[in-house]
Amino acid sequence: MDGMADVKTTAIMYDLTAAMQDAVAALDAYQAAIRTRISETLAPEGRIDRAALDLHQHMAHGFAWVTTYVETLRETANWACRLEQEGQFGEIEALLSQILFGEYCAQMRGGIPMNQGEVIRPADLGLTDADLSLLSHAAIERFVREGKTQASLAAAATHLPDSLARATVENTGLDETLDMVRDQFHRYAEDRILPHAHEWHLKNDYIPMDVVTEMAELGVFGLTIPEEYGGLGMEKTAMCVVSEELSRGYIGTGSLGTRSEIAAELILIGGTEAQKQKFLPGIASGEILPTAVFTEPNTGSDLGALRTRAVLDGDTYKITGNKTWITHPVRADLMTVLARTKPDTNDFSGLSMLLAEKPRGDDAHPFPADGMTGGEIEVLGYRGMKEYEIGFDEFEVPAANLLGETEGMGFKHLMATFESARIQTAARAVGVAQNALELGLRYALDRSQFGQPIFAFPRVANKLVMMAAELVGIRQLTYFSARQKDQDKRCDVEAGMAKLLAARAAWAAADNAVQIHGGNGFALEYPISRVLQDARILNIFEGAGEVQAMVIARRVLSAGN
Repeated sequence: MDGMADVKTTAIMYDLTAAMQDAVAALDAYQAAIRTRISETLAPEGRIDRAALDLHQHMAHGFAWVTTYVETLRETANWACRLEQEGQFGEIEALLSQILFGEYCAQMRGGIPMNQGEVIRPADLGLTDADLSLLSHAAIERFVREGKTQASLAAAATHLPDSLARATVENTGLDETLDMVRDQFHRYAEDRILPHAHEWHLKNDYIPMDVVTEMAELGVFGLTIPEEYGGLGMEKTAMCVVSEELSRGYIGTGSLGTRSEIAAELILIGGTEAQKQKFLPGIASGEILPTAVFTEPNTGSDLGALRTRAVLDGDTYKITGNKTWITHPVRADLMTVLARTKPDTNDFSGLSMLLAEKPRGDDAHPFPADGMTGGEIEVLGYRGMKEYEIGFDEFEVPAANLLGETEGMGFKHLMATFESARIQTAARAVGVAQNALELGLRYALDRSQFGQPIFAFPRVANKLVMMAAELVGIRQLTYFSARQKDQDKRCDVEAGMAKLLAARAAWAAADNAVQIHGGNGFALEYPISRVLQDARILNIFEGAGEVQAMVIARRVLSAGN
């Protein structure tokens, strides 16, 4: 970094953590003002008008993005305060914090990119001059002017090369146990996943069963299952750390744990004691590999429109219908199938969840079971498990495998699992973004142009620093949502915000890392091409970004009404 050697750190010249808290307080007032203004359009009589919400989606979703930014900065400020109290808030933590605050405060004023082609600006939210003046608070002004400068970016960049020797740039603020968990899975991903991931991707090969077995032995599939059912009984934050490190190696290995997390949570929430005893120990040990069978062609997020039916015939349900976007079904032993058990319904009330057992298949015979066929869906990325469409024709499931042995509870059970699934997806996005940062950084340090590493050019280094700064925010937002879940608090909004922002950050990191690679980033032989393809799915599955934004907007607008 010879070209930056004479640039000195310019931190904000007063108590940084206090400034962060002051800025968040001002942004809280700004967010409250937006809520008041848009409620005049979206909830004119104190209750949300669904037609108005559909008509003014840009406004509603923009409000969700503002809310997400405010919560991200709040959790970043809280993390910084905790580290400062422990004497661990170092220069890199301070620099990345102020850069994130500087960028996000500036975007609050100028426009937040909901994606590449849609920006939400204050003018889109019906704000008055008095409302807009809230963005002129002294702390916000200071961050906009001094938070993200070329000097602070250059100073942060000097720390990045050292980060390649450890898992994260910053101190993530986790306790000693979770730091040990991170180190263990970081080493495992470095040794057993990263060296082979690109080959698995290019060949569209399954993740080898010996790797799956090793993950089971490490406790991945029983991480949050209670000890009484054979699991490790750890918290959701541990799940985040493990998912992040595995996904940093390869998104497929990180996602294997999601299958088990969803199935186990469904059974823990809605299952009978007999069902828990039957399935949970096998899921925890990896003996039972589950898959989720929810989505149908042409329904997408409209789960109330599902048509697959399960008809009770004596002591057996017979499932008939079509499902799609089923991840890792061939090698799965257990399918959690959402089907309509009440044929006279056309909404959520007629849906039930079935624990459908099946034999494992292979590429030659993917579904060696009566009443079940399927075909692979070829995909850009997110390989290693394979996606399938599945057709059921009176596929039989014992009535005793109806989750909870009560019909009509399927949608309720599913909604209860979405929080954990979205938290874990956010963690996977953090891992993908971390991988993109590392690949971009290594290339920038190794690639020379005009007699120096391209990392010496500010437009290259600045991209990498911004990746690191956003990683600070999305990590802390994800961990916060996990802590809320661990405390048995409703966290659909927090989980939605974490997934919404982490997915965008992962895509931006991958895209910028490709740009740093130049033409080589477009070559399939370079791993960054895989990371770009993998990153794209994060804003789609487990609820697309638009769905997350609507969930956030509806819940926040409804609060207190």
